[in-house]
Amino acid sequence: MPRIHRLPPDLANQIAAGEVVERPASVVKELVENALDAGARRIAIAVELGGKKLIRVEDDGEGMEAEDARLAIERHATSKIARSDDLGAIRTLGFRGEALPSIASVSHFTLRTRARGAQSGTEIKVNAGAIASIREVGAPEGTCVEVADLFYNLPARRKFLKSDTAEATQVSRLTTQLALGYPEVGFTLNSGGRTLLQCPPAAGLRDRFFQLFGDRPDLVEVKKDAGGIAIEGFAAALGDQGPVRGAQNVFVNRRIVKDRTIAHAIIDAYSVATIKERSPEVHLFLRIAPERVDVNVHPTKAEVRFLEQSLVHEVLRRALGEALGQGRTPELQLTAPPAFAPEPRPASIPGVLAGAAVANRWAEHRDSLGPDPGFPIANRQSPIATAGFPVDIRP
Repeated sequence: MPRIHRLPPDLANQIAAGEVVERPASVVKELVENALDAGARRIAIAVELGGKKLIRVEDDGEGMEAEDARLAIERHATSKIARSDDLGAIRTLGFRGEALPSIASVSHFTLRTRARGAQSGTEIKVNAGAIASIREVGAPEGTCVEVADLFYNLPARRKFLKSDTAEATQVSRLTTQLALGYPEVGFTLNSGGRTLLQCPPAAGLRDRFFQLFGDRPDLVEVKKDAGGIAIEGFAAALGDQGPVRGAQNVFVNRRIVKDRTIAHAIIDAYSVATIKERSPEVHLFLRIAPERVDVNVHPTKAEVRFLEQSLVHEVLRRALGEALGQGRTPELQLTAPPAFAPEPRPASIPGVLAGAAVANRWAEHRDSLGPDPGFPIANRQSPIATAGFPVDIRP
């Protein structure tokens, strides 16, 4: 008798959900990213019991026609890529077509959507991956997804969730990060009937930053454009007690990521003045051509792989060094060189160029980086001072 057999679709979906859906904040992330990809300008998030009982995400994006709504809850169905070549230059936050079916397989799931200009909308209810009903409904333009009783059919997973307060805190932190990355979009977050976050659309990063964090004279502004890499954001200034410890929010092409190359560049920039084990607060935004960064390397898309890791490291290290040493290093007027096509990567070392290629690439961009500011020793000035209302989300 054969020992290998095919898994039933519902079990396969539940296993896949284990990679995509770790906790309520994971659900919020996937749903909000879908809303952003749909062109939403206002996104409302509501959770109950930290998201264990209910998660609701409403947006005013483009919505879906009935046929697309049905396909959206099937695995590997997406409007964002169509062929393998598309994986080399991903410009959307989502692209795998896994989020909605994974979420629907571990919850009581409701999707209501209406395409722009359509006369009516579509409502689909799914219980543990099985479609319960599909009907035509009246609905505003955009999409509303409700996720009730997360992991109700997987008690082993549900018992590993933290307290309601802890899960709500994770949702709040994630929402703040998403709002920071998309200042042109209005965000609201409601938890248990209480408004935790309310940000109207902002004119730009500066305005959104101060909506979220208020007046922060303990930060300096970071800005640099070199080697085809544009960096902007804010970082902890160097005071008498060293840089303030706090959150490290890093975005690559507006995607929230955790990356060792970037983390090491931050450590290098602060190495002389930073107390050992101290984690300086930074909020950094990197823009780089999509074909020079691989986002298809992690189940939750939380990690990326750079085509030129050394170049990214050096540009960021110098950007931070120049910002921290203001008043000592002249302001540099840099322009990025023309974009270039990515070179083949050796199969034995994914994401890292061969030694000779690295040397050639480094020589090509060295002049655009400007002089090395070195490691700053002290800086007690900050160009940042403006009014806002604080939302304390630091750990």
